[in-house]
Amino acid sequence: MSARANVVGSAGRVARVRLLAPLTGRDFRLVWFGESVSLLGDHFNSVALAWLVLGMTGSGFALGAILVAAAIPRGIFILLGGVFSDRVSPRDLALASNVLRAALTTIVAGLVLGAQVQIWHLALVGVMFGTVDAVFLPAINTLVPRLVPIERLAAANALMQGTAQLVGIFGPALAGLAVAAIGVGAAFAIDAASFAVAALALWFVRSGATPGHPVVPTDRPLDDVAIGSTITAEVVKAAEAAEAAKAAEFAETAQTAPVRPSIIHALVAGARDVLGDPVIRSIVILATAGNLAFTGPTVIGLPWLVLVRFGEDARALGLLFAAYGAGSLAGVLVAGSLPRPRRFGSIVLALFLFMGCGLAVIGLAPSLPAAGLDLLCIGAMNGYVNVVIVAWVQERTDPEMLGRTMSFLMLGSVVAAPLSLALAAIVVDAHATGMFLVAGFIVIGAGLIAIASGLPRRMI
Repeated sequence: MSARANVVGSAGRVARVRLLAPLTGRDFRLVWFGESVSLLGDHFNSVALAWLVLGMTGSGFALGAILVAAAIPRGIFILLGGVFSDRVSPRDLALASNVLRAALTTIVAGLVLGAQVQIWHLALVGVMFGTVDAVFLPAINTLVPRLVPIERLAAANALMQGTAQLVGIFGPALAGLAVAAIGVGAAFAIDAASFAVAALALWFVRSGATPGHPVVPTDRPLDDVAIGSTITAEVVKAAEAAEAAKAAEFAETAQTAPVRPSIIHALVAGARDVLGDPVIRSIVILATAGNLAFTGPTVIGLPWLVLVRFGEDARALGLLFAAYGAGSLAGVLVAGSLPRPRRFGSIVLALFLFMGCGLAVIGLAPSLPAAGLDLLCIGAMNGYVNVVIVAWVQERTDPEMLGRTMSFLMLGSVVAAPLSLALAAIVVDAHATGMFLVAGFIVIGAGLIAIASGLPRRMI
C-alpha cells in the first residue's frame, strides 16, 4: 500500500470519530493548532500582567483599570469588527490581528526586560490590544464555518472550545511556574511568540479568502473524497477543474458587482437583520444575561466564598475553578460527539434554567465539596449549550451576515462581563449570598422570558 493510501486510510479512521472529523481538513487543522498555541500564550500574558502591575503598584484597582482599558474599545468596536468580517477575508483579518498582537506584546516584553515599563504604557497597549481583539473575535468565528462542512460545525466548535477549556485547566499553573522561573518579561515574550505561531498557521490557510461566501460545501469536502480507497488522478483533476470553474465564476461576478454600501449602512443593516430576527434576538438577550450573571459572581464571588466563608486557601480555590473547567470540557465533548437532539430548543432552555438554579445554589452551599459539585454540573451544562447554540446560529445564518451576527452574539459577553465584575466587587463583601441568588434569578428570568416568547419551538 502506498504512503498516500496510508494517509487517506488514517484520515478515514479519524473522520469516523464525530468529534475529530473536522481535523481531517487541512485548513481547519492549521487554525485549530495556531489558536490552541495562542490560547496557551494568553495565560502567560494574564499571569505576567497581574504579577507586573501588582508588583509595581500593589493596587488591585490599577490592575482593574488596565483590564477595563482593554475592555472598553473591545466593546465599542466589536460590531464594526463583524462588519469587516463580512466585507474582507476573515482569514486575512485574523492573520493581521495576530501579527499586530504579537508586535504589541513584543513591545511590552522589551519594556519589561529593559526595566523601562510604566503603568501608562500598559494602559495604552491595553487600549490598542482591545481594539485589535474587536476585529479578531468576529473574524475567527466567521472563518471556522468556512473551513468545515455544515454537518461538522458542532464538532469544529467543540474542538475549539474544548481546547480552550483544556488549556484553561493547566495553562495558568504553567504560566505561574514560568513567571517564577524565567521572569515577567520572558513570559510576555512567550505570549508574543504564541501569536506569531498563530499568524504563521493562518498564513498557510487557503480557505476563507472570499468574504460572504462559504468555501466548503455542505457535502463531503475534498479531504474526504474516496477515503479508504485509492484517490485516482481523474478524481483530483475533476476537483481541480471544478475549483477553477468556481474561481472564474466568482471573478466574473466580482467585475460586475454593485458598489458596496458604506460601513455605517452595513452596520445598521446588520443590526436590523440580527435584532429583527426574534430567534437571534432572544439568543443575544440570553447570552448577555448569562454573562452578566456569571462573570462577576464566579470571578470575584468564588474567591470570597473560599477564603472568607470556608476559610480555605488558594489550592481550594484552584480546585473549584478546576471543577468548573472539567465540567465545561465534558459538556463540550458531549456536544461535539453526539448529533443534535430532537426538541433541541426545549433542551437548551431547560439547561439554561438549571444553570440559573445552580448559580443561585452556590451562595447557599454548606461546604466546599458541595460548591465544587455544583460548579461541575453548571460547567457541563454551560459547555454543552455554548457549542450547540453557536453551531446552530452559524448553520442558519446567511453567509453575507455571519460576521455581524457573531459580533452581536459576542457583544453581550464583551459588554456585560466588565459590568458584572464591577457590580460584584461592590456587593460581594456585604451581600455575597444575595449576589449569587440575584444572579441565578437573572438567568432564570431570562430563560422564562425566552420560553414565553416561543423560542423553543422556533429552534428546530
